[in-house]
Amino acid sequence: MNGRPPRNLAAELADLARSRGWTDRPALLFEDQVVTYGELHDLAARVGQVLVRHGAGPGRRVLIALSDGPAWVAAFLGTVRCGATAVPVNPLLTADDHGFMADDCAARIVVADEEICSRFTATVVRSGDQLLAEAHQAEAGPVVHTDDPLYLTYTSGTTGSPKGAMFRQGNPRFYHQNIGQALLRSGPTDVTLSVSKLYFGYGLCNSLVFPLYSGGSVVLLRERPGPEAVEGLVSRHGVTLLYAVPSAFAGLGRSAEPASFGSVRAAVSAGERLSLELGGRTSDLLGAPVLEQLGQTEVGCAFVANGVEANVPGTVGRAVPGFTVQVRDPEGRPCPDGTVGELWVTGPTLMIGYLNRPEQTATALRGGWLATNDRGMRNPDGTFVHLGRLDDLEMVGGITVSPLEIEGVLGAHPLVSEVAVAAVPDETGATRLRAYVVPRRPDESGSRLEQDLVGFARERLAPFKVPRTVHLVPALPRTASGKLRRFQLRSGLFAAENPPASPGSSPSGRPGVPHPTATPASTTWLGPDPAGLS
Repeated sequence: MNGRPPRNLAAELADLARSRGWTDRPALLFEDQVVTYGELHDLAARVGQVLVRHGAGPGRRVLIALSDGPAWVAAFLGTVRCGATAVPVNPLLTADDHGFMADDCAARIVVADEEICSRFTATVVRSGDQLLAEAHQAEAGPVVHTDDPLYLTYTSGTTGSPKGAMFRQGNPRFYHQNIGQALLRSGPTDVTLSVSKLYFGYGLCNSLVFPLYSGGSVVLLRERPGPEAVEGLVSRHGVTLLYAVPSAFAGLGRSAEPASFGSVRAAVSAGERLSLELGGRTSDLLGAPVLEQLGQTEVGCAFVANGVEANVPGTVGRAVPGFTVQVRDPEGRPCPDGTVGELWVTGPTLMIGYLNRPEQTATALRGGWLATNDRGMRNPDGTFVHLGRLDDLEMVGGITVSPLEIEGVLGAHPLVSEVAVAAVPDETGATRLRAYVVPRRPDESGSRLEQDLVGFARERLAPFKVPRTVHLVPALPRTASGKLRRFQLRSGLFAAENPPASPGSSPSGRPGVPHPTATPASTTWLGPDPAGLS
């Protein structure tokens, strides 16, 4: 080390675009707008100057609560250009969540969607349009090289308050070199579409880091697209790299036509476990491989991944170059191949720590390793199998059951699009397994599918793993990043609040939208109580 701070990301990307001759190439495709590389980096430089005028710089944080679009990218690059730390957050969070995050990170400046600007009390609050209007009247701002965190992202906060994970200046270059370039072969001819949004670590890599480092184009959308929108955008823009979460791929499988995806050369799935069956169906639909990855907020991007030249379906691939991944037992000892345990990871992009939380940082980072709370297994060939979260287990009659195993079996049924299993209390107060199923076709006869699943489950599962009831629903409860909210299923309230359509009818006429007058589901009992646990 020479003691100098790392290269500024915004300046590095701008210089790269100039030296590679990308200035006139399309960088951002947004609605009917095309933003070239030259226009983007010029705009980011001007935004940086506007932010400096408002007090941004090293040691200061700029909270970005914008929907995806050119303003988001310019705000992020402008922030890092002037040496401040970017804090991207989901614009759809509640006012309380936004207030907590803005206070926690002591944001001096907030850039937000116009309709939510009034909820922030930072020194300076601007909408995306206001920021860009000021930038068009400004000169290019200075480039500041600093060792301060480049950005921080907040954890989902499913257990306690959200925590801000801080990341180093050099992380994006590592993401590009070891994932975008080495595994995905991202290049200037690629057109990217990511269902996951920019505020999410997965989306930040997909829609900003990989394309801007490689000279490709990225399609940005203000809203999270549904299956029809994804299909149309892929066809319209000739998308070559499609990034999504498993639930989004399942939605495509319910309605999309293979002819729309002729341009796709690879799809990437992350965010939660992709079943082998769903991965296979999606690959057949797209006519391209589906590459599963595993990442975590505290790592910044994927740390285990498949690549276009080394893809093993049914696994999350091998450790990303630069990372070491181990499977450990509850005492923290390494497990032999073929043994299920907790995944631990160490590597150069692990978070610096949680903002303002030294004790929780010390708990999460132990001797340079991160205990991920993910269950997994290493195969002899070096690939890893992801088996869900350590706490993603159900207890029924004193027996611990993995819902992912049951979901994998039921998900293989040809009429099932998505399935989730949870232990819920019955009318006696006893805990029973229930399967929530989203049919592949909205007009599928409920009673027929339930009856088919009865025999299907009995043939493939041990008695104590067979769900006692099947409940057909139009959609499963998920977070903004697409992860299953299993705790909502466990409460039993989800079934009452989301009654499925009556057998043989569409839940709403639109996949994934509950019908307000749908009749309650019939209850299908799958035989005697598992393992005699009545």
